[in-house]
Amino acid sequence: MNTRSLFLQHVAQTSPAPIGLHITEAKGCYLHDADGRKYIDLIGGISVCNIGHSHPEVIAAIKEQADKYLHVMVYGEVIQSPQVQYAKMITDHLPANLNCVYFTNSGAEATEGAIKLARRITGKTDIVAANKSYHGATLGALSVMGDEYWRNAFRPLMPGVWHHNYNSDAFINAINEKTACVIIETIQAEAGVIKPHIEWLKRLRGKCNETGAVLIFDEIQCGFGRTGKLWGFEHFNVIPDIILLGKALGGGMPLGAFISSHENMWQLTDNPVLGHITTFGGHPVSCAAGMAAMQVLLEEGIVNEVAAKEQLFKEILVHPAIKSINSAGLLMAVELENSEKVLSTLSKCLEKGLFSDWFLFAPHCIRIAPPLNISKEEIATAADILKACL
Repeated sequence: MNTRSLFLQHVAQTSPAPIGLHITEAKGCYLHDADGRKYIDLIGGISVCNIGHSHPEVIAAIKEQADKYLHVMVYGEVIQSPQVQYAKMITDHLPANLNCVYFTNSGAEATEGAIKLARRITGKTDIVAANKSYHGATLGALSVMGDEYWRNAFRPLMPGVWHHNYNSDAFINAINEKTACVIIETIQAEAGVIKPHIEWLKRLRGKCNETGAVLIFDEIQCGFGRTGKLWGFEHFNVIPDIILLGKALGGGMPLGAFISSHENMWQLTDNPVLGHITTFGGHPVSCAAGMAAMQVLLEEGIVNEVAAKEQLFKEILVHPAIKSINSAGLLMAVELENSEKVLSTLSKCLEKGLFSDWFLFAPHCIRIAPPLNISKEEIATAADILKACL
């Protein structure tokens, strides 16, 4: 049997029609398949490969750490330098109240850990979350996901979760004395790149302060420079009590994290002891890779170029079939007439060497989220291919 047949038979499928590209190599902003074709990658593993695929600094860090040790003990029990050094690097670039990191394997696990922590901090259970939000697919994360289509088949889910529209008065009014936490994406990605209104976000922070609710910002997709600042919340001058990280956090390796104050995190150490635990969370190789990637991001000034690259995409992507473009840096949603037009365009793009995707809650939009170090020439080429396929 060929590799595609084995893939369909032995690897659990997530949809009846996977893209099915057989990738054999990925370098920079390009994917290479088994047939020798090359594709410009406009989604970067869904905002994972922010400094490109197989960056030499990341590969070197992986090899160096692999030569020293891999897994040695469950998370938190022994000192592992990659975890310590990376936690210090991250918190050095966060507000003072976000100074303690709990590393997980994924963004969804970060969501789960943050919900548990908020319940311990407050002694409350209710959660306010946004419609059209995405925070992962485990049961707790699914409970706060903002779309019944994905939730319904797996009910009963976690009770006490109240969903309201992002940027709405109803959302803020739902926060009360029973609310343990409020969880939102700093930028709603899967909804088609929706930004919060600054005044709404400030009111939200104020309401959490009034009621004692923990404010959680999910930066899993918009963190690490994706929006043109290192963290999405820097655009709005509103600081959360807990931040969720993932995707680009590991530099291409699996890694997530929830971050809060040391005082808050201490709640997980007692009654019960091991209040949150993971075997592989903060794997030393993942932390070494993530730290190398963040170092590249900081030292090479990549984040400072994001706004200009965003503008270049928008200048070139002018076409009668494009109804609008929502963007937050190099996280962009190109709106077409309907989802059928999106799927047909994406199929044509593949034929012409361009790899892109759509959004869970905005299937009428094409996703653009390339590596942040994509060149201006590559942007021009990609945008011209996309227009040709429209």
